[in-house]
Amino acid sequence: MFPMRIAKRQEPLGFGGSCFVLLTALGLSLLLSAILLSLGGTSPVRGISVLLQGAFGSRWALEDSVLKAIPIFLCSLGVAVAFRLKIWNIGAEGQFALGAIGATWIALSFPGWPKYLLLPAMIGMAMTCGGLWGLIPALLRQHLKTNEIIVTLMMNYIAILFLDYLVYGVWKDPTSFGFPMTPMFSEQAIVGKIGGTSINWGLAHCVILGLLIWLFFRFTRIGFEIKASGDNVRAALYAGLPYDRLVILVMVMSGALAGWAGFLEASATVNRLQPSIMVGYGYTAIVVAWLARLHPLSIGIAAILLAGLRVGVESLQLDLQVPAAFGGIIEGLILLTVLAGGLFTHYRIAWGVGK
Repeated sequence: MFPMRIAKRQEPLGFGGSCFVLLTALGLSLLLSAILLSLGGTSPVRGISVLLQGAFGSRWALEDSVLKAIPIFLCSLGVAVAFRLKIWNIGAEGQFALGAIGATWIALSFPGWPKYLLLPAMIGMAMTCGGLWGLIPALLRQHLKTNEIIVTLMMNYIAILFLDYLVYGVWKDPTSFGFPMTPMFSEQAIVGKIGGTSINWGLAHCVILGLLIWLFFRFTRIGFEIKASGDNVRAALYAGLPYDRLVILVMVMSGALAGWAGFLEASATVNRLQPSIMVGYGYTAIVVAWLARLHPLSIGIAAILLAGLRVGVESLQLDLQVPAAFGGIIEGLILLTVLAGGLFTHYRIAWGVGK
């Protein structure tokens, strides 16, 4: 008999080994997805082929995947900032909504401003609204000892319903034939496209913000304090680090980045505010952040992957009549397999008797 056991590695896997574990986990998630397709009466080979072809198999598919990856990336970058401190911000969806609302208020109130003033004002208001929405659970956590997971999750519903209230009520376009949406933004309030593509300049925003966040954690004292406090809260308090202020800082930064994503979705993609912009990017961002191990570059790759799956599932719906919920199932399978695979970064399967 050779019993199986889990043994700790003397050294964690390097880059190559970690990539192998990640690719194996992704392959396993696709295999499980194929099994589910087969159980639903769909050819698994054709289903996975349609999924991948619809996500990355053409220029249109690639552009649509990148377009959807932009808000996912910014929301994920935001929650990753909070997760670094072991603060579990599940409220990116609501902060995204508040950012879109703040940007829309500026766009509708000052439509005649020049673009070089209007767009920065919309970004500033979106960040302010998203940041304040992130500040509330941070203050409640500190002063009332509430659980930030529950508070941020519940605040998502408040934000989404407030958005609905505005587009069904005071901001409703009288020429929309009864549909809940605001008037179209003026040309000065719209973020343009890159060249002849359907991808907007929000992609450049993602690159710049991702680089700035990486530099912030890599080279600044506050970034180091956040990482140190996240690794060991007791040691951070013993060392005199301002933990309470760091909690407020990361929640405000997290909400501001999600609010920026809301601005881009309203301005660059939809060109107005309407309920259809709330498609769960804030929840997908949580999956992306964990898949990427909170690293900005990896977040970009994971965001494109998850956005591509969203586009691919749309092709599955159209071509094979697969339910829309299948996309959420794939996201969940990917998260579970990758998190489970992460065990093998520090541990290995050993056979036989040992310590």
